[in-house]
Amino acid sequence: MKPDSAHEIHDVMCANAAKNLGYSSIFAYPNYEPPSSKTKQWLFPSTPQLPTQAFKEFYNVDDGLKITPLPIPKLLDKYKNRIINPYKLVYQYYLPLHIIPTAKIVHTRDWSCVKAAVKKKINVIYERHYFEERVMEPKITNSPYLKIAITQSDLIKKSLIEFGMPEHKVFSLHNGFSQSFLVREPEAAQEWRNKLLKNNRQQLVIYSGALYSFKGIDVLIDAAKHLPNVQFAVTGGTPEQVEHYRQSAKDKQVDNIDFLGWILPRSSLISLLQAADILAHPHCSGHSASFTNPVKFFQYIAVGVPIVATEIEPLMEFKKSPIVGAWCEPDHPVKFAECIKKVLQQYPRKVEGYAENISFAQQFTWEARSAKILQLANL
Repeated sequence: MKPDSAHEIHDVMCANAAKNLGYSSIFAYPNYEPPSSKTKQWLFPSTPQLPTQAFKEFYNVDDGLKITPLPIPKLLDKYKNRIINPYKLVYQYYLPLHIIPTAKIVHTRDWSCVKAAVKKKINVIYERHYFEERVMEPKITNSPYLKIAITQSDLIKKSLIEFGMPEHKVFSLHNGFSQSFLVREPEAAQEWRNKLLKNNRQQLVIYSGALYSFKGIDVLIDAAKHLPNVQFAVTGGTPEQVEHYRQSAKDKQVDNIDFLGWILPRSSLISLLQAADILAHPHCSGHSASFTNPVKFFQYIAVGVPIVATEIEPLMEFKKSPIVGAWCEPDHPVKFAECIKKVLQQYPRKVEGYAENISFAQQFTWEARSAKILQLANL
């Protein structure tokens, strides 16, 4: 549960969605916290349990999802690059003895876990978010127990096929959003506007997500400088990243952008996004733009706020969709600022949100994604 947790958020949301579809869904994960009882908990990890309040607030999960923290000795984590891979404890001990006996299928993003499941004759779904880097063993990829492989873009799909995954097993699916983003929160949204709008500014542009350079944060700061009468707010990132970009904005003499850090409880993000006049997606071009499939893009659509996004390959299919907003060339702060200005003039803020976006978003819930995955896996 750290601010730099995009992949973990994705995994928790997949488990939560399966639970919402009526399946008995358990989110199992390595846990490096010291166990409350020594040897006994190493040998007999806790049975599936309801998540703590802190877990629920961080991930914004629904009631009913069960979790199983798998204790990993911190000593193994400390020396994992020199002596042992601590995850072997998961694959070789926890998986066959504590997970497989009750699991109908395992959904994982780790290839070693796939191999362990296949060898134990348990059905498994493999999900890959990056380009494949190793040739996959035919006896694993062709096994009937490896049901399907899921990617987030066609380029990653091609990569999996090139490295040995049978083409008929690979499917590309977009990410999703939690259905809670469809719930209107006008009063909470107005509270955000009252808090964030400063110096008589009346329009608010918000970015939500990781704070990496390739995500376009520098572009956003420079664009804000060209729009001094518009307030910008950024949420997300580690404390170090937040401080870095605050200083960057200060150095560039940009006083109309605030860095809010990680918002908790995570449910507060819904009203924050609904508070915006525009939601910004300034992703830069380059290698990372070839395969990204950002969760925030689908959250943006769901809350019904106009979007200004850069033209990166994985999102180009949405350029012809009925989404309210505009697209512009990446890496150009001036063009991004001009695009924001145009959308602010063309699409005034609606408290109820733009129906076109909200309606279009329905197909991208996490539940819809999970239902498609389980259908493809013939489950």
